[in-house]
Amino acid sequence: MASSAQAKLPNSSGKENAEGANVDKIRDILFGSQMRDYEKRFARLEENVAKAMETLRDDMTKRLDTLSGFVRQEVESLSQRIKSEKAERAEGLKELGREMKDGAKLIEKKLGQLEEQMSDGQSELRAKLLEHSKSVAAEIDRLRRESASALNREVETLRDEKTDRAALGDLFAEFSLRLKNKLELPGE
Repeated sequence: MASSAQAKLPNSSGKENAEGANVDKIRDILFGSQMRDYEKRFARLEENVAKAMETLRDDMTKRLDTLSGFVRQEVESLSQRIKSEKAERAEGLKELGREMKDGAKLIEKKLGQLEEQMSDGQSELRAKLLEHSKSVAAEIDRLRRESASALNREVETLRDEKTDRAALGDLFAEFSLRLKNKLELPGE
């Protein structure tokens, strides 16, 4: 029995193969021309899709390259402008720094000149004040001497012109006696 089962197996698989081949032949007869036609259409469609994909890929690659080149140019242009502006600002800052240093030096120079002028002015003013105080002191001394001299002259004049107290007393005594008629003059 085992040998008959083994003998049936190859025959049954051969029979199935034969039946499958028959089914394929029947299909080929019924649908073969349509299937071949569909296969040709699918092949052309695949070919067209592949060409379209390749064209699209090439077009996208070109556009990306163009866009990449444009972006690169714009970035380089912006980079150059930034560098140029940075250099201009740096130069402007240096110039401003120089101007500030020059301005500070000029202010220091002017302040030095003003201090010197003030010092000279103060020295001149002190000299004038000293000269003026000397002239005022000399004038005061002259006026004091003149006043003292004038006072001394007036004192001398008064001394010369004034009568002495004793003489004035004698004069008044004589006057009183005459008024009383008690005066006796020597020769009378």
